[in-house]
Amino acid sequence: MTISLFDACVPAYLQTLGGIANVLSAGRQHAAGGDLDLEQLLEFRLRDDMLPFSFQVISVWHHSLGAINGIKAGEFAPPPKVEDVDYAKLQGLVAQASEALQAQTPDAINALADKPLVFKVGGNEIPFTTTNFIQSFSLPNFYFHATTAYIILRMHGVPLGKMDYLGALRVGVP
Repeated sequence: MTISLFDACVPAYLQTLGGIANVLSAGRQHAAGGDLDLEQLLEFRLRDDMLPFSFQVISVWHHSLGAINGIKAGEFAPPPKVEDVDYAKLQGLVAQASEALQAQTPDAINALADKPLVFKVGGNEIPFTTTNFIQSFSLPNFYFHATTAYIILRMHGVPLGKMDYLGALRVGVP
């Protein structure tokens, strides 16, 4: 069985975006009980040399919807600066990515397989094929940032478990 570019990324993005939407909702509910300040959470860093919670969620959005937009354009760059970031805006970015990815078709994404893509960072350009970009850069970054956001909420007392993170599993047999 051959796995297509669409199959390799879009369902995975959607599953984890659903999990992150759940996790963010749990964070909002926890904050409503007075146990968490969402505005302070936005700037929380696991380590001084890591970017804050807000960046982790922005990167989930960017390494899913932004990656698909990047393979369509043949170019990808680090996440853009998002203005006026608050918790609701982060939830909105996750919802926006889910909605836009649900509209993607297998034919449209699969037609982009193995096309050239350049990752532009600073003055550097890193060449990829679209398939290698998704498999070796986008998906690992997507999962890293999703997991980091989950961990930050969990360490702030939000009652979360693995199933909250996993989202809707794609179960069944063909």
